[in-house]
Amino acid sequence: MIAGIIPPMKRTLENAVVRLLKHRPFYGHILLDFRREESQGNHPLGVTIRDGIPVLAVAALPFSALTAREQEALLEHAIKHVLHLHMARRKERNRHDWDIACDLAINQTIDGLPPQAPQPAMFETPAGLAAEEYYRLLVAPFDTGNLDGGGVGNASRDQGGDAGPGDGNERHERATPVDDHSVWDKADATPLRLAEEVVRGMVWEAWRKCDGEVPVDVRHLVAGLLAPSPIPWRQVLRQFVATAGRVGRKSTWMREHRRFVHDTPGIRKRRRLNLLIGVDVSDSTNDPVLREEFARELVCIARGREAHLTVLYANSRVQRIEGFTGTNVTVDSYHGGGFTDLRPVFDHARTLHPRPAAVIYLTDGIGPAPEQMEFPTLWVLTKTGERPASWGVELRLGV
Repeated sequence: MIAGIIPPMKRTLENAVVRLLKHRPFYGHILLDFRREESQGNHPLGVTIRDGIPVLAVAALPFSALTAREQEALLEHAIKHVLHLHMARRKERNRHDWDIACDLAINQTIDGLPPQAPQPAMFETPAGLAAEEYYRLLVAPFDTGNLDGGGVGNASRDQGGDAGPGDGNERHERATPVDDHSVWDKADATPLRLAEEVVRGMVWEAWRKCDGEVPVDVRHLVAGLLAPSPIPWRQVLRQFVATAGRVGRKSTWMREHRRFVHDTPGIRKRRRLNLLIGVDVSDSTNDPVLREEFARELVCIARGREAHLTVLYANSRVQRIEGFTGTNVTVDSYHGGGFTDLRPVFDHARTLHPRPAAVIYLTDGIGPAPEQMEFPTLWVLTKTGERPASWGVELRLGV
């Protein structure tokens, strides 16, 4: 649900999602995992991965003005940006040219887009290239433009010295994406490796719900995402914690230093990072080696920053609660037995003040979970565990 959007707009978006589920079910199921929010921009929608969470931002009036087919096509367009991690791959490239290059890479595979959507033929470039290849073709040699614009000017001059008609590059400088790429600006807060794991989990869920039916144009990409993750689980855990919040102190020129007014940046205090750790104590996760490895990595992470961890040992209910700072973290091998209900840990998270920056849950995933969650969540699953919900980042613990 999109908070703050009038009911007719809500129905318009829901109808578009239903049509996508019917015509392109793989994309539709991926879309169900996105957090939805209202946008005030001029573009119909935008999509990104922010703090490890996939986000779909929709502008009510521009989206409603599209035809039903254009709405479906634009939703597919947004999903393909995420599948290819275009927002996380922009890095230090020229923003305008990278945005157009990403659109060229995916628009040629989508039917029904608005007519102004950038296509390779508009720029006299071949079809079938990756975004990086289109970017190299678009960016002028020795481009000295800033990262926000479209590069250097290239208008020609006639013999009298007056401005001439310019060359073909003016077309790509005037071109704009059909969706809102400004929402990509905060994607850098999510490390690329963690973003890959977010997309991997979404793809796995959509593949399972569609009984393995995947559109031909992304079949090769999806096959790579369905393969076992090459990223060490410890690295994913560290990047998730790093994304959850920033702690300690940071120099800033926005505030003068009290003692050295002109020559030294001031200090901006950062809040302590509060994390909630859920430990499934049912018999199915009674693996001392697994818990010790998990606890050891948490100790290393917490000691490297000013962090406070609230550890909940739970099965069908919370059995025990312990709090730790970054210097005294332990995770006991507490055995509770019984069946698992994942909801009590999240119910407790809502009662904490300050609220946790994220939830990390060690479990086999077999048990009821909330239908949706406002906290960034990392599911740390056993080798044979099952992802309990479509939301959250999946990490499969191998020790």
